Amino acid sequence: MTATSDTDRREQRALRVALLGCGVVGTEVARGLLENSAELAARAGAPLEVVGIAVRDASRERPGIPADLLTEDAEALVDAADVVVELMGGIEPARTLILRALERGASVVTANKQLLAEQGPVLFEAADAARADLSFEAAVAGAIPIVRPVRESLAGDQVERVLGIVNGTTNYVLDEMTTQGMDLEDVVKRAQELGYAEADPTADVDGYDAAAKAAILASLAFHTRVSIHQVAREGIRHITSDDVDWARRTGYVLKLLAIAERTDEGVAARVHPALVPTDHPLAAVRGAFNAVFVEAEGAGPLMFYGQGAGGRPTASAVLGDVVSAARDRLIGGKGPHESAYASLPVLSADAAVTRYQVRLEVADRTGVLAQVAGVLADHGVSIDTVRQSEALTAPFEAEPASEPAPCAVPDEGEPVARLVITTHAAREASLAATVSALRDLEPVRQITSVLRVEGV
Repeated sequence: MTATSDTDRREQRALRVALLGCGVVGTEVARGLLENSAELAARAGAPLEVVGIAVRDASRERPGIPADLLTEDAEALVDAADVVVELMGGIEPARTLILRALERGASVVTANKQLLAEQGPVLFEAADAARADLSFEAAVAGAIPIVRPVRESLAGDQVERVLGIVNGTTNYVLDEMTTQGMDLEDVVKRAQELGYAEADPTADVDGYDAAAKAAILASLAFHTRVSIHQVAREGIRHITSDDVDWARRTGYVLKLLAIAERTDEGVAARVHPALVPTDHPLAAVRGAFNAVFVEAEGAGPLMFYGQGAGGRPTASAVLGDVVSAARDRLIGGKGPHESAYASLPVLSADAAVTRYQVRLEVADRTGVLAQVAGVLADHGVSIDTVRQSEALTAPFEAEPASEPAPCAVPDEGEPVARLVITTHAAREASLAATVSALRDLEPVRQITSVLRVEGV
């Protein structure tokens, strides 16, 4: 009789994989596991057997998915698996099922950014206690490998800043507004027709999706627990075609950015529309693509670019995590655990340092520019550039404002000038106070737009 080595026994043992959810991504993951089983087994070191797929309605036919794999009993399925892939989304029942899997010692792969951003510490502690993998490459930017590079490849470096276009829907909307001259509402409707945006686009347009990803990136990059509730958030709902046009005129492109940065005082994370210089790599990210720009002390600037959403791209990242988890189980090891040793203070939005571009309409008379400059100086904000465009004659029809605010009523026939002021970097609190003071200045008729400048 020929002796069987430990290696041979490991290779012969099938690892049982359970899928929770069979939506767009879940369907592609299931197909990948079923159609590429031999290839994945060779990479993992053992066969990966799909033991079931938990769904709400097992009677509904799903093309390409064997009906006998579908079940409505998610708990029983979790109990029968070595690797659990959670693609349900939301907080519950995903949280309870993941904790159940980890308590049993099963490895978990998830793309659930909302759950990680809100309940990450609970999940990581459960994974560490069970010495089980908790992998989430697909949670941040779809197919783009960013979690593993930040967590592992840059573990010997110090990340200073992360800027990311991490929501394909908003990038598509802003790109269409820039290249086609369309209004936001019309582009959102087109994005819904193309499947880029949900019927309710709130999570994308108002920045909730990007904020969850910013929390995850900040936690990874700075070894500090950052929750979604600590991320300052502003979406693109109030961006107008005029904002996009002025961005172009002044040498910028508008993007919704997720930003996480380390300062001497702590960590700041925020999401907001920003003017990005046209020569910055992020300015060239088009359509529904994503990109994450990382600035590290030793490695310098790094950019990760690719498809940030969609069934097949996201499934690619999920399957990569499944293979890694399978390898770890076969050797009796565990992937990287949560690194939160730094435990840096998480700063409020007011502590962030950034630049502003403010567009305003003022009475076109002598001394007004000096008054405006004086307000900025009083708040410790210095001016980088000032641009004045054509004068208007009041009364005028005000353009839709990015941040609507009360304004003084101009005298009949009074000429009104348009100013575009770009500031140097200053604390967010100082810049916000400056804008507030400008609104109260007598010659100011309208604050048309207030946008941050990043990537300079």
